[in-house]
Parts: sequence; structure tokens; C-alpha cells
Amino acid sequence: MQVHHILKSKADDGVVTVPPDALVSDAAKLLAERRIGTVVISEDGSVALGILSERDIVKHLAANGAACLDAKVSEYMTSKLQTTHRDEEADSVLKRMTEGRFRHMPVIEDGNLVGLITIGDVVKARLSELAMEKSALEGMIMGY
Repeated sequence: MQVHHILKSKADDGVVTVPPDALVSDAAKLLAERRIGTVVISEDGSVALGILSERDIVKHLAANGAACLDAKVSEYMTSKLQTTHRDEEADSVLKRMTEGRFRHMPVIEDGNLVGLITIGDVVKARLSELAMEKSALEGMIMGY
């Protein structure tokens, strides 16, 4: 299964972005309101400059206290992005996410942000694929 299959199966294919000068507190509110785990940092909603997750915010809260909420997201975002493309295999993405210990990956095509997948999206897609394979094998064994 490839990333483009995962993107098609998502209920909401939009990516939530905030500009680099947005405050961490505003990003945290957005995460809570939208019930999401990360925002992509982008000036124009097309070019990904970085990513800010709940984990990033908690890490900086622990290190710097509540003052970090008044900082710009550009100060705390992860700027060395791990990205994928539509044709990458889900198993490869899952391996990179697991090894890198991150849960969100922007999907980039021709330098532009086209989606965002989570480790949950990849696991769900893989489980669905395994269920279909199981059914096909059972059908072969039973002679259907």
C-alpha cells in the first residue's frame, strides 16, 4: 500500500498550518480545538517550514515553564522535517516513524504540502490490508 491510498482513505485530507510568527499558545489552542496532535508551520499553507506537535510544546513547557507559550512557534518547531511522497510504501513510512519516534509526517510533492499522515493512519491502513489478505487466503483454502 502506498501513501496516496492512505490519503484517499482519510476523512479529512486538509492539513492544519500556522505561520511561523504564530504564538505557541495559539497553536496549542488550535491543537485542542481541532483535536489534532500537530500543526505544520507554513507561510502560505503550501511550503512546509517545520512542524510543531503536542510533544514539542510539553517538552518546552517542562524546560521553560509557561513563558514558552508566549514564544513564536518558529522557536520551538522541528525544522528538520521527515517527509514522504505519495508513492512511498506504507511499510517504509511506518518503519521511519517508528525508528524516529515521531507520529506525524507531511506528504510533499514538487516541494508543496499535499497532505499529512499519522502513524495511526498507517497502522489502520496496514490492518485493513492484512484483513483483506486474510479473507483472500481463507477463500482460497475453502475453495471459494
